[in-house]
Amino acid sequence: MAKEWILNSAMNRFQLNFKRNVGPTSESIRKCSPKTIDNWREYYFLHVKPKEHIIDLGKKLYVKITEVIQSEVAEVTEQDCIDYMIQLVIDRTFDGYMTEIQTVYGQLQKILNVKIEPAPDDWDRLFNVDFFIKVGEKYIGLQIKPVNSGIQLPEIFKEYNIQAETHKKFTEVFGGKVFYLFSAKVGEKKEIQNREVINEIFEEIERVKKIE
Repeated sequence: MAKEWILNSAMNRFQLNFKRNVGPTSESIRKCSPKTIDNWREYYFLHVKPKEHIIDLGKKLYVKITEVIQSEVAEVTEQDCIDYMIQLVIDRTFDGYMTEIQTVYGQLQKILNVKIEPAPDDWDRLFNVDFFIKVGEKYIGLQIKPVNSGIQLPEIFKEYNIQAETHKKFTEVFGGKVFYLFSAKVGEKKEIQNREVINEIFEEIERVKKIE
């Protein structure tokens, strides 16, 4: 199994299985319509690529693994592995999370046509607020929650109930409510899932304007 993983990884990395090397295999097997693997083998070596060509690719793969990859592996240190794991778990996860949040608040800013700003660090700690909208001298809080297969809505609602008290304090101090926005990947984009909250934020902006 480990050997197959190494072979497969190296083959993909050096593109030895690409169409320019092995020919149009999917198209060719449909054209052949083989009843047995022997039918397909005979057709492939006769009409797509000769057996000698595939043997040469195998030899090339061996060189890539035993010379190129082996020399690269020899240069990897224990510290490289430690640094990589920390970067993967901490840095890249954080970068992806922030990109997602910024994408969502950017969408909201465009829809609402108001400036949305990152909350100060102490607001995050004291009130569980990620961003805010300033309305005169008062503030509306926003908290953005990415939702995916690993983070279920019931868990988020449970968290919301725990944070409800801090959001209540935010309203008492700054005048505006705190709103949750759920984001999820739709195709290649991140989108606001609970879009009904947008109208609620519109209404809250108007309400806060009146109490200025």
